[in-house]
Amino acid sequence: MRVFIENFCSKTSFLLAVSSIMKNLINFLIQYSVVFLFLFLEVISFTLIVKNQEYQKSVFLSSSNSMVSGMYEWSNSIVEFFKLRAANDNLSEENTALKNQIINLQNKLSTLKPETSDSVHFRVPPEMEYQFISAKVINSSTNKLQNYITLNKGAIDGIKADMGVISDEGVVGIVKIVSKKFSVVIPILNPKSDISCKFKRNNYSGGLIWSGEDYRYGNLTDIARHVELALGDTIITSGFTSSFPEGIPVGYIEDFKIKESDAYYKIKVKLAVNFRTLSHVKVINYLNFQEQKELEKKSEEQ
Repeated sequence: MRVFIENFCSKTSFLLAVSSIMKNLINFLIQYSVVFLFLFLEVISFTLIVKNQEYQKSVFLSSSNSMVSGMYEWSNSIVEFFKLRAANDNLSEENTALKNQIINLQNKLSTLKPETSDSVHFRVPPEMEYQFISAKVINSSTNKLQNYITLNKGAIDGIKADMGVISDEGVVGIVKIVSKKFSVVIPILNPKSDISCKFKRNNYSGGLIWSGEDYRYGNLTDIARHVELALGDTIITSGFTSSFPEGIPVGYIEDFKIKESDAYYKIKVKLAVNFRTLSHVKVINYLNFQEQKELEKKSEEQ
């Protein structure tokens, strides 16, 4: 009996709700009946004009064709946009694979070129033994004092802390923390980042520091006043920071100043990477990183 009463009450509530909706709909139609009548008559008039007048008919067909073609173009653009995102991901993976193949071929060629006439055994220079791991940026910031970048690759993909990160344009930063599936990078846009760089034309080296102001610029430090430099000079990695091989673009000299009492230049560098549009990166797997670090640590302890 109780179940019957509950079902009856439920059905009664449903019927009351439907009745209320229908009542509101009828009131709405009555309230705006004049508007609906006007629109209905307009549609009939427009149909008669288009049907019986050849000029208006041709104009209507031309306009409708243009509208339909525009809608098709708009829908195709949306579809191509999502396809382009997948294509970019695939292109990044393929580009990384090609870079690894190029490095392997270069290393093989280097073993075929003797450094001296009496060389017997040839091998790849240990600082050139590295590979790339492609990754996608899934979170980043450029407007904070300490900015970070999150990648969609982690320990299961071979990424470890202290690995260098680059893009097709140049240096991005260094991996700080790694989980199973993700990794966090300290980019150049972070005061904690200090990457050794040098001038491409004369090999004078210094450290790149971010001032915390503009995401487009950094400051090159420890360049003595006797060093010759000019606006537009290219700054590359020196190889002294073991996370990066030598020769990766960092930026270009935007401005430099020095006072009579100063021993070092104040150099403003336009960064090679646009961090606002950064989407795909490559993580550098330096194969001899651990061995080099352990040896340097032993030398400090002695």
